[in-house]
Amino acid sequence: MTPDRDEPTQPEPADPVGDESLAEALTAVARQLRERSAETLAPWDITPAHLRALRTLARHGTMRLSELSDRLQIAPRTATEVVDALQARDLVRRRADPADRRAILVEVTERGEGVLAEIRATRGTEAGRIFGRLSPAEHAELARILSKLRN
Repeated sequence: MTPDRDEPTQPEPADPVGDESLAEALTAVARQLRERSAETLAPWDITPAHLRALRTLARHGTMRLSELSDRLQIAPRTATEVVDALQARDLVRRRADPADRRAILVEVTERGEGVLAEIRATRGTEAGRIFGRLSPAEHAELARILSKLRN
């Protein structure tokens, strides 16, 4: 058996330069999305973190602050600050938990629901500007790849 024949072929090692370039490209696109998101949210004076909390409350309904912090995977103190900011804008309200008066429930207000609907419409347009450059097949492939990387 000669060294260059009859040996099983080994897979090529990962290309660290290519991986780095890919990571840089993904980071650049993520940065662009964050910047556009902040610009889009500016008229409502809320941050992407505020939007995440508002969307979580709208999707899952009224919940305790502790549950909201768990769902958002943030510290309870941070959840309190986010809810304070949303409440100051009349997007959410706090109320006592009837099952445990020591606990506080948070829920989206009618104004909060309206703001969410406006933001959805605007963000859809913004996402279209970024992802609209992709063909339907490229869009589907990117969604598949991102889902695979996310999980």
